Amino acid sequence: MEADLDTLDWQDFVSNLATLWVVLDPISTVPVFLALTPGMDAGSRRRLATKSVLIATGILLAFMIAGQVLLDALRIPLYSFQIAGGIVLFLFALRMIFGETKPQHAETITAPAPDESIAVFPLAIPAIAGPGAILAVILLTDNERYSFGQQVDTVGMLFAIMLVLWLALLSANFISRVIGASGANVIARVMGLLLAAVAANSVLQAAKIYMTTLASG
Repeated sequence: MEADLDTLDWQDFVSNLATLWVVLDPISTVPVFLALTPGMDAGSRRRLATKSVLIATGILLAFMIAGQVLLDALRIPLYSFQIAGGIVLFLFALRMIFGETKPQHAETITAPAPDESIAVFPLAIPAIAGPGAILAVILLTDNERYSFGQQVDTVGMLFAIMLVLWLALLSANFISRVIGASGANVIARVMGLLLAAVAANSVLQAAKIYMTTLASG
């Protein structure tokens, strides 16, 4: 039975993977990347994609560590953060469903000069490591809910998705031609529905823990 505590079971694995995939949403990042890099040559775009993904990964890893420390320092119980986090993720999911998360068209973005200073802002933050992603990594690596081994599984998922995101940015022109703006919108809405279900489940689980705590207290 100890082995079960050290690794995620398949249900938690799929749930956590889906949550990270939805909040990072590599496909929806592609139009943003293209809109921010008009006139850039292929080499500059590759460097920018690599830099922004590395920075975003570092930011999310930092929140995986510091987020737990902050919760402990503020003495916030897990179920309180789960409820608050689930509500925020649900609202984030609604924005995805109604197409308000990431700009899908170049005209919605004021493109800066075509240099690599945009790797940090607005690419790494908030286009990749946005509020939803930051909140998700904190929830999915809580020490009270997940063992060290399970958190390592989640870190591995993060690296895998960031690799996919990096490859998507390198292939941004091709992906944009294949799926178009309409395809990206459909994918974003489906991902939003999945995230809404995950967020609702998180709130229900936390409420159950809270009610159990009240009953036992």
